[in-house]
Amino acid sequence: MENQVLTPHVYWAQRHRELYLRVELSDVQNPAISITENVLHFKAQGHGAKGDNVYEFHLEFLDLVKPEPVYKLTQRQVNITVQKKVSQWWDRLTKQEKRPLFLAPDFDRWLDESDAEMELRAKEEERLNKLRLESQGSPETLTSLKKGYLFMYNLVQFLGFSWIFVNMTVRLFILGKMLSVVETINATIGVTKSPVIPSLIQLLGRNFILFIIFGTMEEMQNKAVVFFVFYIWSTIEIFRYPFYMLTCIDMDWKVLTWLRYTVWIPLYPLGCLTEAVAVIQSIPIFNETGRFSFTLPYPVKIKVRFSFFLQIYLIILFLGLYVNFRHLYKQRRRRFGQKKKKIH
Repeated sequence: MENQVLTPHVYWAQRHRELYLRVELSDVQNPAISITENVLHFKAQGHGAKGDNVYEFHLEFLDLVKPEPVYKLTQRQVNITVQKKVSQWWDRLTKQEKRPLFLAPDFDRWLDESDAEMELRAKEEERLNKLRLESQGSPETLTSLKKGYLFMYNLVQFLGFSWIFVNMTVRLFILGKMLSVVETINATIGVTKSPVIPSLIQLLGRNFILFIIFGTMEEMQNKAVVFFVFYIWSTIEIFRYPFYMLTCIDMDWKVLTWLRYTVWIPLYPLGCLTEAVAVIQSIPIFNETGRFSFTLPYPVKIKVRFSFFLQIYLIILFLGLYVNFRHLYKQRRRRFGQKKKKIH
């Protein structure tokens, strides 16, 4: 006697774009699932409500669907997904108004129209957020780009100041100090965690000495103090830049780290002292040439010499030394810590 063809229990749910059908058959073999002329055809051997048998059903959909159903077999059921041709909410599944006896709502996945719209909006927001993140780049990608950029910047500065230290190339020194503006910009926009104020004080102070004191007065360029200023600045940088360079690739060379947090102790005061000597030596020259001096307008008519501002700068120079020295001392103490006394 041939096995009787029976209809399985089918449960359905929908979203705006998709239809979901769950066929209650276990141990399904040789499923034949297709859509022709907007009708879903299902036929499979499996174990259902009437035991192990051939089960079959046909459903004509309410509206147009795409003729490529996707199904997945599990041990207990067959899950079928059908794409709607037009994204919209259906009042029912089948074209016939009366629901077939074997068909019922899948309450495990059931949503009403308002719930489905909320889910659709959530998915759309998720999609837009994903696109936004892809356009901005993932956090890991941005971190890698930032590290690569900082590594190359510190490498270029290290090579440049090493060359300056050996060859005393003034033009290259000027280029290197101009590039150091990038460090203050990095601190300001958050690329690095360096505090902005100490970085800005050092930038303005050194560029004032370089471009105003040395750059505008030829008489100053042949003085011995220029040699000492350049060498002290270069010595500081050839330890600082390779330390930052290795930090970008998560390397810690203990000798270099110790030098980075120690050489500034003698070199910063020496650098400040040589800068002060350069300013003091430039005062008579500025007074003699009258460069940057000016006369206040009528009725005051007082001549203000540039040397007056240089004297004020000397005070600011040592205040800046205190700010930077305090900042670097805190960095050093934070890096190496304080040795705890042994308790016997």
